[in-house]
Amino acid sequence: MIMEKKTGESEHSLKAEIEEVIHKIDEKYLGKWAMKQPYSKTKLLSIRARGCIDLFRPFTLAAPFFVSLFIIMAGLIYTKGGLPGFWWVKAILASFTIVLVNAASNSLNQATDVESDKISKPHRPIVQGVLDVKDAQSLAYILYLSSVVLGMIINAYFGFLVFLIILFTITYSLPPRMKKYLFINQIWISIPRGFLGILASWSVFGDPFTKTPIIIGAIATVFLIGGTATKDILDSMADKMTGVRTLVNTVGVKKAALISLPFMVIPFAFIPFFIFEGALKPYLWPLTFSMIFSFIIYYLMIRGTENKILENVHAWSVMYIEYIFFSLGFAILTIFGGAAG
Repeated sequence: MIMEKKTGESEHSLKAEIEEVIHKIDEKYLGKWAMKQPYSKTKLLSIRARGCIDLFRPFTLAAPFFVSLFIIMAGLIYTKGGLPGFWWVKAILASFTIVLVNAASNSLNQATDVESDKISKPHRPIVQGVLDVKDAQSLAYILYLSSVVLGMIINAYFGFLVFLIILFTITYSLPPRMKKYLFINQIWISIPRGFLGILASWSVFGDPFTKTPIIIGAIATVFLIGGTATKDILDSMADKMTGVRTLVNTVGVKKAALISLPFMVIPFAFIPFFIFEGALKPYLWPLTFSMIFSFIIYYLMIRGTENKILENVHAWSVMYIEYIFFSLGFAILTIFGGAAG
């Protein structure tokens, strides 16, 4: 009993020391490590610089970067049968371009959602007065322009598809502001993040208008139509008060989760059918197991537990993780399956 007590005290002391070290590093260099923490000046970052980082919402940029990179790799192996020298330079540049589009979209979205953010996300930089609407809009337009230029440098197909993605993201936030229309808002997010994003990534080294990227893009889009409902759970009241209709604030969280579940499961369940019809390669059948994550998302949606570190609920975080793992699985299977074939 005494040994257990001493062990418990030792573990508690170690945990306290670790937390103290993290706090000192945080206070001295980062200012804050989570979106919801207050702003403070540090040696590395000014308050405005940290506000710009939060404006871009770094966590949401991980998925487009890695999804794009994995799809580019898969497209390269599928098309060329190998990895030529310095392929990674073009791949990383293209993935970075997709990230710029997403960062621009996040900036523009916050510039147009100030009234809503005052209610549901008061920690955001514009609401906090760290940046203003003009700052956010200017950054968004600079990033949009940069992404178009980089896109055209990579190739014409990629540049054109990046431009289409930008049109979707702009019209989501600005007039006709598709964000305010029930269910259309989910589709409007999913097409650029799923279908167009995957076609653009595939186009870096391959032909985007072939069966494989189109089907994989369609699967991702249908999944995201259901999965993006997770982002509206914490914003339910704010959206309703600002004239935005979402599945969550229209039918409630539980019904929204139930409606979203088929969209997150059926596209993966159809993978064996596509393989049977010869539209996808047989080695891609393990991607069907991606649906396991979808059931976890459904469960977490019903619970609606808020993530204390990130901006949204746990279901939203898992949705991003599932999308990354789906694209990673596709790349790995294509690389090894293509090599074996």
